[in-house]
Formats: sequence, C-alpha cells, structure tokens
Amino acid sequence: MASIESDPEDAITKEEIAGTAPAPDPEGTGVSQGTKRNAFSELMSPKPKTAKSSSDPAGPRPLASTRGALTRTFKERDGLGAYTQDPASFPASRVIFYDDDFVAINDLYPKATVHALLLPRAPGPSRLHPFDAFEDAAFLAAVRGATARLRRLVAKELQRRYGPRSARDRAREAVLSGDDGDDGELPPGRDWEAELLVGVHAHPSMNGLHVHVLSPDMISPCMRHRKHYNSFNTPFLVGLADFPLAPDDPRRHPGRAGYNDRDLRCWRCGKNFGRGFKQLKDHLEVEFEAWQKE
Repeated sequence: MASIESDPEDAITKEEIAGTAPAPDPEGTGVSQGTKRNAFSELMSPKPKTAKSSSDPAGPRPLASTRGALTRTFKERDGLGAYTQDPASFPASRVIFYDDDFVAINDLYPKATVHALLLPRAPGPSRLHPFDAFEDAAFLAAVRGATARLRRLVAKELQRRYGPRSARDRAREAVLSGDDGDDGELPPGRDWEAELLVGVHAHPSMNGLHVHVLSPDMISPCMRHRKHYNSFNTPFLVGLADFPLAPDDPRRHPGRAGYNDRDLRCWRCGKNFGRGFKQLKDHLEVEFEAWQKE
C-alpha cells in the first residue's frame, strides 16, 4: 500500500508519511559524524555521498534531507525504499552506514534525542510484515547482527552527548585519569546500550521493514501527540529480542489490544498522566535532566 489514506492504527501523521512535516536539522540530531568517524576509523566502509539539490514547484514536497535520486519513485508509505535502493545518494547526516544487506539511517522524525532505523535491503523479507519476516530464523539472525552494530553506534552517541553529565561515567573517567587518587577497581561506567529501545511497531505505518533503535528519553520536537508516545512505551513496540512471536501473542493484534489508546505513563517513574499529553511533555523534560545525571 503506497497511499496515505487514514488508518486508525498508524502511529505517525499523514504529513510524516508524506515527508512534508517539519523536521529537525539532520546535522544536529541522530548519530553524529564524529561518532561514526571514531567507530569506523579501522573499517573500510563506503562513505555516503552528499545529495545534489533539486527543486519541485508543485506543492509540498519531501524535505531536502530525505531526497535522493529515487525519492520521486519511492513515495509516501514506500519512502524508505529510496534509502535501501540508493543509500549513497543521501547525505551522510541521514545515512549512518550501509552495506549490501542493510542500511542504517537517522530517523527523519525522531521521537527521542537519538533515533535510528535499520532497513534490510533484501527485496523479499523487507516487504513482509516483521511478524512474518522474522519467522525466518536466518533472516532474523542477520537483522539482529546488523542491529547490534547500530546499537553500539547509538550508545556511543549517547555517551558522547551525556556521558560528561552521568555520575557513573564520571566515576569511571575519574579513575582512568587518576583524579580520584584511588588505585582500586575500575568502575564499569554507564551501559548506555542496555538503556536503548530496540524493536518494531506491531502496526508499521511505513512499508519496508524497519527496526527502531532509540534512546528512552522521548525528547524531540517531533514527539507531538499521544500515539507518538505510546507507540514506543507500550507493547505496540515489540522488542527484537522477543521474536519469533508465539501464534497467540496479543501483540499480533495491536488494534484489538488498544495499546495506543492507553493512558500516558512516564517511561521513567511510571506516573500516570491519563490523556494529559502537555503535562507529560513538561514532566519528561524534568525526567530527562535526572536521567542524564544517573
């Protein structure tokens, strides 16, 4: 389905599906170029090329950071196909890495401070619903392997941004630098990777299989409504580690379960905000400050 007809189970807006909604500057969001350079300094990975500029006078069009040679071919719900078909045509601020089997990108509409997607390139499995595609054990293993690579990069980005404020990371750095005068055991530091959300939506709004890898903070100008939040903070997000699902798993029927209509609960403290999205957003800013300092 390549249309943007209304679907009550969609967790994103029509404008996001079309690529015309306001989006953050890709240079300041997602996995940074510095993090990628440090991680890939010993690898011979192909470098994505910068996309050439183009114009289209006919009405709203996808944002520049989404445009590549095949953007006009892969539209709306099929938009992710442009990345898998020709990742080199997109700017490096959008594409994190790619190889023959997978493409990793910074989400155009991130729902957290760092939000990436892993896109399989195999034309068969990538067109299936993830519940069906992940019945293939070999494919699931390949996706898990590529996701592990992306998880490490997202974790490194979080450490780069927030490590200097984290008590656990500061304790480790103090020993490493000799500032604490203690010759005892080296503290482990903060396990940023263990804090990540990694999974697929029970009802994907975009065609083309994609795995979400994101920080738990839910801080982003693109976090605009209740479905955005609940799609990552209820069983609507199915963890990659949970596959393959049992035939009777209730997550196979997200509409029936009503995950996105649930009360809004803080991901960190569990406080129930009912349907008070603005109140939740204000609360998340406070929790974000405390989370960084852990």
